[in-house]
Amino acid sequence: MRLVVDLNRCQGFAQCVFLAPDVFALHGEEALLFSPRFDEEQRDQVEKAAAACPVQAILVDYSDEPTRGVTRGGEPHVG
Repeated sequence: MRLVVDLNRCQGFAQCVFLAPDVFALHGEEALLFSPRFDEEQRDQVEKAAAACPVQAILVDYSDEPTRGVTRGGEPHVG
């Protein structure tokens, strides 16, 4: 399991930090730090953190498939 945060969308509300402090941290007033991989025992906290994000900047991926070769729109990268 892994997560991706769209840092262009994130506005530093830090709701995720309060709900999953072992995965997310706020450095300074606006810099969000996070662990892209998390364990099964953190799953509930991460799901609550993603749901609480007011700008929906957190994407949780439950697959173990690598994302290389996939474009931003989800289409396979050719070339």
